[in-house]
Amino acid sequence: MTDFRTLFEARRSTAEELAGRVESGWLIGMDAAVAGTPTILAALAERAKRDEVKGVRVQTLLDVYPYAFYADNSLYGKLTGEAWFSGGGARKAVNGGWADTIPNYYRDAPRHIRAGEDYDLFVASVSPMDKHGWFSLGATSSYSLAMIEKAKHIFLEVNDHQPRAVCGAQIHISQVDGLVEVSYELPVLPPTKQDKISQTIGGLIAERIEDGSCIQLGIGAIPDAVGAALKDKHDLGIHTEMFTDSMVELIQCGAVNNSKKQIHRGQSVTTFAFGSQRIYDYIDDNPGIAILPVDYVNDPNVICRNDNMISINAALEVDLWGQVCAESVGTRHMSGTGGQVDYVRGACQSRGGKSFIAFSSTAKDDTISKIKSILTPGAVVTTSKNDVDYIVTEYGVAHLRGESLGSRARQLIAIAHPNFRDELTFEAKKRGILI
Repeated sequence: MTDFRTLFEARRSTAEELAGRVESGWLIGMDAAVAGTPTILAALAERAKRDEVKGVRVQTLLDVYPYAFYADNSLYGKLTGEAWFSGGGARKAVNGGWADTIPNYYRDAPRHIRAGEDYDLFVASVSPMDKHGWFSLGATSSYSLAMIEKAKHIFLEVNDHQPRAVCGAQIHISQVDGLVEVSYELPVLPPTKQDKISQTIGGLIAERIEDGSCIQLGIGAIPDAVGAALKDKHDLGIHTEMFTDSMVELIQCGAVNNSKKQIHRGQSVTTFAFGSQRIYDYIDDNPGIAILPVDYVNDPNVICRNDNMISINAALEVDLWGQVCAESVGTRHMSGTGGQVDYVRGACQSRGGKSFIAFSSTAKDDTISKIKSILTPGAVVTTSKNDVDYIVTEYGVAHLRGESLGSRARQLIAIAHPNFRDELTFEAKKRGILI
């Protein structure tokens, strides 16, 4: 019988020693959010500052740790970040010109990884090894397996704060080249502040969600408000990209039991989780949550297999055609496409499904309308005019799917802030949209 503990000890090292194995020109990959390895990468950044490596690229998704290669522009060309989807650090670096971003539908990331160049190194944060030699990849499974297939080397940070997801991706000690034992709490999201606008929007959406529906919620005040407004519903299910605090609340209050789902009945399905410590505690050793690869979870052909699928996502602005920008402010990069389009399409293909794009009607103290005659020049279209379904602001709900341009414009103007309706109407008439 293999002594897995002996294998573990043989691979145990320090972050500095593991970083010392990295060579110039390497491509390093990691998965989303709390799957990152801040200890190893901090040690690698110190090597880059000493000019010991150059040309190393590190791919991230939703960076939640303060990685030096995003914070310090002097590392560009030595240790350079590439974001599949940007958090705050990557956003600053991409806009500053010392990092890059990879346009993609989240569901396609594993396909791009398998079709692309090999990874010299895959790094991951994992839970402690079990008696059979397996580590759980914890709160994240989105494209780890694809990167593991393509990686020449694998380094782990074994963190006793990482939850053990029994229905999630695993990696065996025999696959690992080096590991470091760490103990730090996972990053958490501060709770959102519920304001009147978010609560109003949440209520408008909740009115249109039936008992037994299957939901996907994004992140932020409005999705949290929707979750709060759904607590009186019954037999809801969860099939989502990101598992959030509002979902734990819906499970604990009994609104979600996953009993009416057509697939994965009895389980909440996600591809990664990020939020409060309550989320990580809920995941730990819980067979009621399945953390599965994103090319399955976010596949519209899988999403739509659940009847009455409901997707709820955000936008930065929408034009009168119904084009949704959710990832830039003009030319200024903010995040990425993520899974918004995956769930818009999946929900609309579902029997009885609905997709909602929700946002407050204005920005900067009511001085800027988020419903615009045309998108801000340079704005990136996230969800196309042909995919969009429902648009929601605090002033109401517009149903655009299958509607004419004139009908779309009238509905969108009706849910814009009153201060901008005359201007939007003038522009629509000027362009011949309203006649």
